[in-house]
Amino acid sequence: MRAVRRQAAMAALAVCGVLALTACQTGDDLAAPDAKPTAAAPAPPTVPAPPTASATVAVPAPSKTGAAPKPSATATPAGKNPPAPAPPPAPTCGADHRMPVSPDTIAVHRYTPEGGMTTLIVQHGTYGCPGRFEPSGAWTYIPISEKAKITATAPILPPEVMGKPISTSELTGWLETHPDKGLPFRYHLNAAGVIDTLDEIYVK
Repeated sequence: MRAVRRQAAMAALAVCGVLALTACQTGDDLAAPDAKPTAAAPAPPTVPAPPTASATVAVPAPSKTGAAPKPSATATPAGKNPPAPAPPPAPTCGADHRMPVSPDTIAVHRYTPEGGMTTLIVQHGTYGCPGRFEPSGAWTYIPISEKAKITATAPILPPEVMGKPISTSELTGWLETHPDKGLPFRYHLNAAGVIDTLDEIYVK
């Protein structure tokens, strides 16, 4: 009997221990009234994304006084057009603005009697500045007939004479005393390639 009682007492003690342990654990789980909650970890700061190449630049807002923002130094004032570029300079008379070489006009500079025939030393050219003949290129030799029909004006003849026939000898006599004047003449060649007509172009 004693053995049975001892086992029953030990079983009761075991049950009490289990109940006491359960009660302790339940009490620990309950939070005390004045317990403070654990602080949560702070969230990482948000970093703004870098602007893309296509992003537009924001226009500055007006100031608190209502005044509009000042324009930049390179901005064009509102309501005004940018200054127009300066016009290009007017072209000057010269070789770049000449007409094609005139086929029947020469500038007579000198003459030579070599070879037994009178030959004019001339230069071809073009008409450039208004109505004025401008010689250019190399000097060439063109023979002239002793019986050529020549019409002269100033400065070979007085200014009041606006066209008078002269002889070949009269022309060469004037060229001998006035070389390199380059007076313009219209000319014509005969079948032999000799000048048979020579008309001076009057130049003011």
